[in-house]
Amino acid sequence: MRIAITGASGLIGTALTARLRADGHEAVPVVRRSPGDNEIGWSVDEQRIEDDAFDGIDAVVHLAGAGIGDRRWTDSYKAELLSSRTDGTALVAGAINSATNPPATLLSGSAIGIYGSSLTDTFDETSPAGTGFLAELCTAWEDAAAPAGTDGTRVVLLRTGIVLSAAGGALKKQLPLFKFGLGGKMGRGDQWQSWIHIDDQVSAIVHLLTSTTSGPVNVTSPNAVTNAEFTSTLGDVLKRPTVLPIPKFGPKLLLGGELADNLLFTGQRVAPSVLQADGFEFEHPTLEAALRDILKK
Repeated sequence: MRIAITGASGLIGTALTARLRADGHEAVPVVRRSPGDNEIGWSVDEQRIEDDAFDGIDAVVHLAGAGIGDRRWTDSYKAELLSSRTDGTALVAGAINSATNPPATLLSGSAIGIYGSSLTDTFDETSPAGTGFLAELCTAWEDAAAPAGTDGTRVVLLRTGIVLSAAGGALKKQLPLFKFGLGGKMGRGDQWQSWIHIDDQVSAIVHLLTSTTSGPVNVTSPNAVTNAEFTSTLGDVLKRPTVLPIPKFGPKLLLGGELADNLLFTGQRVAPSVLQADGFEFEHPTLEAALRDILKK
């Protein structure tokens, strides 16, 4: 297959590109710089993409977007988070619609933040969208992908959870503190964390490339944990204490209250119901085994 990938240099995109090429597929990065051989050029800011960019492409995996936790959530950065997703997705959808021979499949990024937060509910793909900035962001993001399906392209919405990898993401940021024995649960630690091993994240995307499934798909492990459970398990794997809880005021001072609340002190328990019904099998379904594999412990 020839598979175009936006966000190919990101955490998921890098691992996905390597997997596809190892499996004998042709991965075609969609890049903001001047494109090289077997690359597609685009600019989200200018709403520009090469003519017939996706002609002869079998599938598009759209992962591009500004990093949710990269900066404090000022009004201007929240606007950037939204526009980088909706404008980029609209550009991809438009290029698919204008292709003479359009891709059969679009796998478009989204996130489990669409469900809002809860300490008691379990969310699957039939659950309604929640409230708050992340839920509204994800809803707009998914809506922008919908036009790609008007001419028969199968559209899958990848509602991704916390991707665990030593190469980047939340786990890489946490590891230095935990290795020094300074890791601890966030606040009360009762908030849910729906996580997935990077290898299962990539395998799920590869599975969905040839599936007949469409619409929203939760890309998370079937075994969500609370923040307290995650903290304790990571400490056990690293053989470090995790006895000092982290009060809310520290991260809120560092990151800003809204960002800290959304990413650290609230969460959601999410079930990958569609993936499992579609026959996908997780290689790393439990947290301890996943962390030991990632950290080679």
